[in-house]
Amino acid sequence: MLPAYDPNDWEAGMKLLEDLTTNAYKVQQQVLEEILTQNVHTEYLRSFLSGHSDKKPFKEKVPVVNYEDVKPYIERIANGEPSEIISAQPITELLTSSGTSEGQPKLMPSTAEDLDRKTFFYNLLVPVMNKYVDGLDQGKGMYLLFIKSEIITPSGLIARPVLTSYYKSKNFRNRPLNRFNVYTSPDEAILCPDSKQSMYCQLLCGLVHRDHVLRVGAVFASAFLRAIKFLEDYWRELCSNIRTGRVSDWITEPSCRKAVSLIISKPNSDLADLIEYECGSKSWEGIIKKLWPRTKYIEVIVTGSMAQYIPTLEFYSGGLPLVSTMYASSECYLGINLKPLSKPSDVSYTLLPNMAYFEFIPVEKNHEESEEIQCNSVSDENCTQETRKARMETVDLVDVKLGHYYELVVTTFTGLYRYRVGDILMVTGFHNNAPQFRFVHRRNVVLSIDTDKTNEEDLLNAVTQAKRLLEPLGFLLTEYTSYADTSSIPGHYVLYWELKMKGNNDLPELDQNKMEQCCSIMEDSLDFVYRRCRKNDKSIGPLEIRVVMHGAFDALMDFCVSQGSSVNQYKTPRCIKSEEAIKILDARVMGRFFSKKIPFWEPFRM
Repeated sequence: MLPAYDPNDWEAGMKLLEDLTTNAYKVQQQVLEEILTQNVHTEYLRSFLSGHSDKKPFKEKVPVVNYEDVKPYIERIANGEPSEIISAQPITELLTSSGTSEGQPKLMPSTAEDLDRKTFFYNLLVPVMNKYVDGLDQGKGMYLLFIKSEIITPSGLIARPVLTSYYKSKNFRNRPLNRFNVYTSPDEAILCPDSKQSMYCQLLCGLVHRDHVLRVGAVFASAFLRAIKFLEDYWRELCSNIRTGRVSDWITEPSCRKAVSLIISKPNSDLADLIEYECGSKSWEGIIKKLWPRTKYIEVIVTGSMAQYIPTLEFYSGGLPLVSTMYASSECYLGINLKPLSKPSDVSYTLLPNMAYFEFIPVEKNHEESEEIQCNSVSDENCTQETRKARMETVDLVDVKLGHYYELVVTTFTGLYRYRVGDILMVTGFHNNAPQFRFVHRRNVVLSIDTDKTNEEDLLNAVTQAKRLLEPLGFLLTEYTSYADTSSIPGHYVLYWELKMKGNNDLPELDQNKMEQCCSIMEDSLDFVYRRCRKNDKSIGPLEIRVVMHGAFDALMDFCVSQGSSVNQYKTPRCIKSEEAIKILDARVMGRFFSKKIPFWEPFRM
């Protein structure tokens, strides 16, 4: 049972947080008992526990799994078999994860109760902010929230991203008034299926409510910066709408147009003049504070791969704090930042012990797993029973150690049991008896601009497909690496290629068309989420290949060795983040080529 409290009573919310974190061990045991009691007769758990709901054999008999292990069960439900395969509660929809399996988004089970759990989680964010920031009930938040595409599976279940699921739910649309969390955007603008119309209308409403805005934000830093770029492109038209009191004719989605028209129904030349003056300035440094002068902070996730956007956010922010309030995934919502005004580099999340049952796989300081854990599929024939038992040894939530690194494993209320989320976390402290974690990175991910998560294997496959175009011409790709370039909005993938001709190191002039085709082939070879971000969301720019002269990667190795890498153990990194390393390769670039085609994408089919 979820504890009930009035979200307008922030003192009650803080007391609830104190109770949960003080009694972390007891709450975790209750969570596991509730999950097992409810689901012990499902096909999945019955195969390991034989119908016994005792907690003791759970770790001994139920294996730690990854997505490929549970994928067949979830696909059976998507194809029409009953939810009881994995969950005693009816699976009401499937959530598409940013991670991929064979180029398609992963599907995570969800239930009606899960929406209530998310609502409980969101409501707890408010009292934490109220503890540190006064007067949030005296104005509004300009939060730029969007929905994405969804499909109907053969069973009739909807599959869609987790945030789209929540924004379309009754929990969000019929939410009771919370005076600490009033948005400038009407729900109709948030739920507009056309992302361009949605962005335009939400910015328009935010500008009209300028004097009432106390906080601004989006879910991810990348999305908020896309909004700033959109504002740079459309501020003149937005000002025209405000001046005339009429929404642009190209806003055609009926409910969105009607809701926004009511908000800007009166012409406001003074406001239009003010916005034109600020946006017409030579520099947009500090533009957020200039356009929304009462703003107290910017709320966006700036941990993990989003940290690359911090310098750009700071340029636009005018010194406003950057606040990351929560840690969540498609599998379940996880933790809250109890010190929201801390610097982005110091952000830690306290896992809420009632959200799921948490376990942790210890990993080395370099974030690599031990040999026993590396064979991570329960169906891996090379894993002996002894090895499998060793790799299943995990640490409970209250037993993690300060300064140690772990991979997160969750058992959820929705049908995932001992599931590896793939996040690497470091323990930074404790709040009462609940540990606090810094998000380090996603396991195996090398490139990320927005919600895309490209791992080393996917990158190698894309490079392999692209280089085949050049091999008949006598070219050999001798080395490659990459980085996520976020110096412009939207960011884009950059690949450094060192090429040579068969038989010698001399490189003739490169064919522009062929190299551009290589860029396009790479994009077509990347996964579903990347291609969706490129084509549908327009949150990633065209992929770029920079061809470097012979010896460039030797210079990169010399640099890495000078920084402490071992010559004997050196391997070319498939992703670089060091500015010095990027400068070394950029200084040896012979040609730059961009994809000229938008990669193929359509909503996935079951």
